[in-house]
Amino acid sequence: MKKFLLTISLVAIFQNVTAQEITLDKIYSGYYRGKGIAGITSMKNGENYLVIEQGGIAKYSYKTSQKEGNLVDGSFESYEFSSDESKILLLKESQTIYRHSFLGKFDIKDLKSGKMISLNEGKFVQEPRFSPDATKISFIVDNNLFFQDLNSGKITQITEHGVKNKVLNGLADWVYEEEFGHARLYEWTKNSADILFVKLVETDVPEIFIPVYGKSLYPSEMRYKYPKAGEKNSIATAHIYHLADGKKTKVNLDQFKNYYIPNVIQTSNADEIVLITSQRTQNASDVLKVNTKTGEAKKLFTETDEKWIDTDNVTLEFLEDNSFLWASERDGFRHLYWFDKDGKLKKQVTKGNWEVTDYYGYNPKSKEIFMQTTEKGSINKVVSKINIENGKSQMISNGDGNNSANFSKNYNYFIETSSTASKPYTFVLKDGNGKQLKELQNNDDQLKKLQADNFAVKEFITIPNEAGDQMNAWIIKPKNFDPNKKYPLFMFQYSGPGSQQVANSWDNGNALWFEMLAQKGYIIACVDGRGTGFKGAKFKKVTYKNLGKYEIEDQIAAAKWFGTQKYIDKTRIGIFGWSFGGYMASLAMTKGADVFKTGIAVAPVTNWRYYDSVYTERFLLTPQENPAGYDDNSPTTYANLLKGKFLLIHGTADDNVHFQNSMEFSEALIQNKKQFEFMAYPDKNHGIYGGQTRPQLYQKMTDFILENL
Repeated sequence: MKKFLLTISLVAIFQNVTAQEITLDKIYSGYYRGKGIAGITSMKNGENYLVIEQGGIAKYSYKTSQKEGNLVDGSFESYEFSSDESKILLLKESQTIYRHSFLGKFDIKDLKSGKMISLNEGKFVQEPRFSPDATKISFIVDNNLFFQDLNSGKITQITEHGVKNKVLNGLADWVYEEEFGHARLYEWTKNSADILFVKLVETDVPEIFIPVYGKSLYPSEMRYKYPKAGEKNSIATAHIYHLADGKKTKVNLDQFKNYYIPNVIQTSNADEIVLITSQRTQNASDVLKVNTKTGEAKKLFTETDEKWIDTDNVTLEFLEDNSFLWASERDGFRHLYWFDKDGKLKKQVTKGNWEVTDYYGYNPKSKEIFMQTTEKGSINKVVSKINIENGKSQMISNGDGNNSANFSKNYNYFIETSSTASKPYTFVLKDGNGKQLKELQNNDDQLKKLQADNFAVKEFITIPNEAGDQMNAWIIKPKNFDPNKKYPLFMFQYSGPGSQQVANSWDNGNALWFEMLAQKGYIIACVDGRGTGFKGAKFKKVTYKNLGKYEIEDQIAAAKWFGTQKYIDKTRIGIFGWSFGGYMASLAMTKGADVFKTGIAVAPVTNWRYYDSVYTERFLLTPQENPAGYDDNSPTTYANLLKGKFLLIHGTADDNVHFQNSMEFSEALIQNKKQFEFMAYPDKNHGIYGGQTRPQLYQKMTDFILENL
């Protein structure tokens, strides 16, 4: 008998070893890692492009697609040309600060002489930028602006009052960087004579502190300014530095909306800069033209919206005659509009029940704009061109999936990056009309490995909500799916304003983990409900002043719909989300406690009063103006409703969604005598990664699902 049992055990072990399946070990070992092309940049001649390779920055011909050697030898993280391509800025080493900001050590190579010099004597800097005439580079050190003369090497200090957690010059503070999407807040004029910079005084902004445990005897602290909803923000002012005499001019913005100054943009005129400013409520933005000789600001136009303007997603492009293109949702969908140099609307360039999702450039010879759109459905993105004068358009990419483009400077060529939910990224060289010239890189090997391990392709469907909308959704079924069998359902979502998780594109994020769970007998689904993007402003902005209300109603409605399908066990429905998705998972386990049996919330906002001012007030106004919008949709308010198995996860050093959120929610659950599991990741930020952190995290979540769903 013992011998027989041993034989069975050995067979089981052998079968387990040889089974073709997706595992966490394979996922995190890099076994399924795909290939890409790094640092694609067209050269000015439009006939060559550059990429970052192991030996340096390689130069290729668009016409032949053949390598013509290295422009620069060595190892670099990124690079940037001067406008005349006489010099190149090379990032050698970097240290991350927040989402966009980092400290870097840079070299500058003169491509004519071959001479290499270090920026700022090889010390760390932030946000370096060539002057348009390529004779200087500006940069930031310790919140102050400087520039270095590239001929003499002389370094000139522009500002003197920059102090950490007090004053920033030309640099975004935490909330500007996170919510307006960039760290640099300065720009050179086209003639290289002046620099316009934004000064942020954050002295009165409340400070957040985060314990850093590390391995020292006593924990240290990370302190930085973080304006929460309704609290004081940095005071923003605009200033011009004149290189000729070293003097500064303050720009008078008193007559304009000047609470925020999110954007500083160079125009085609020699002595002009455009500022985009906003009032605190973010439903009106002024587009201002500043004469850098005199400091005078003139309003081109004001963009308004009944609800909000996406101040973090600005498209403003100046053409050769200083007329400009502007993206707006004013007709209900995000489209391009053409204004003359004085801000008078010439025409709406694109129109339809679809959106412009990216702008690539304008070819003055052909009068064509190149862009990415959702013309082929909201879950697809395609590359198109349209004549700015006669409106004739042409799609030049694949018609389905997610397609993006990197164009040559003359627009005769582009490198198309494409994927679908069933096909990983491919990189194809095409001409300006979309004709394929050569496939540069594919990921067939990655796909073969996954197919050998029984990769299941997502199915796309739509699901109705109670408002009569059809919500985009995808579903992953086990490979051996039996329609007559009932399966547990595990739902994933993010649900944040303007976001999209249901897209016909390859997913290198959680997708492989979902595939692994499907192989263990779960059906995985994702639904983009009201508030998500690419289906028009009405669908996206219905959540205004009630963030979380309609989003959770739609997730509950979707779960109930799935529960009516004969292949779903409605008593075994779980939900998972991270950040805004964690907020939704927390609401699902409280407001939707009768529907969801199991939930995992990672780094969730649990009370919008604890989140930052720019993001939160964009959708909710301030807590003083709209207290119900904050409290009526906080999972903490409904802690008493928790019924199912709940896992709460947070990094203690999360600078974005503070650990405080999970602490408050935990206390509310405790005081309501609710049992739940909690996992804190020491010194980990919003991404919760580093070393073996991610494998451990996903193993923990896997075990929790297997035990409780």
